Amino acid sequence: MRRRVRIWLPFLGLTLLLCALEPVAAAAPAEDYGEYSMMSQRHAGQFYSGGNLAGQWSWTPHGDESEVLWGDPSKWPPDSAEHFIHSGDWVELDGWRSFGKYYVQRVNRELIGDASCQNMTPLPSDGDRQHYVQWSIPEHAYCLQAWGTITEQFSGKTVDFFHSQVWSPPSTCSNAYLGIRTCIRQWESWSDNNGSPGEPITRKLERSVYLARGVGMAYVIDQTYPHPWSAELHSDWTW
Repeated sequence: MRRRVRIWLPFLGLTLLLCALEPVAAAAPAEDYGEYSMMSQRHAGQFYSGGNLAGQWSWTPHGDESEVLWGDPSKWPPDSAEHFIHSGDWVELDGWRSFGKYYVQRVNRELIGDASCQNMTPLPSDGDRQHYVQWSIPEHAYCLQAWGTITEQFSGKTVDFFHSQVWSPPSTCSNAYLGIRTCIRQWESWSDNNGSPGEPITRKLERSVYLARGVGMAYVIDQTYPHPWSAELHSDWTW
């Protein structure tokens, strides 16, 4: 028995040493919203609906801030753009400019919860800007809800709004022009009282939008309200 122990223990020690020296696979880094939206690059794309050109988008980054333009490519650049800020692990919507005026969007209440918009908890404020999407993409879908006010800086006129979103993690998607890709999905519902300050807000838009990794925005748009409409990204490029 003693001899067996003396022979076995060195092999056991060598086995443990070899196991300790084996490299441990590093956890894959989390994907981020920038890889799907392309907001950190000068990137653009055109989308088609019913076989016809329906519009164009284009990102113009400035450090941690970036503007996205949406419009008719035959009248480019358009007169309006949305202004986003990358702050910590969030992309926040500051507002947008249109026809020489700037519209500041601020929230007075924000909640985050699960994919069914249940178990909602408050989000801490960051300058009252709207938390639009998480930068690091979580493994599970999550819901964001925001209530607030849009103020035209020139006149001080205000609009009350409610914005509900559900962001889903990467999955396979496809469109007729660019084929099979990996996408994240944004479902959103937008309500406001534009034109009737002080009146109750009403739903204005409901849709699902797919963003493709390394390609960008509007890979697939599936609008359900106020009327059914769909579009697919036809081409994208860096400018």
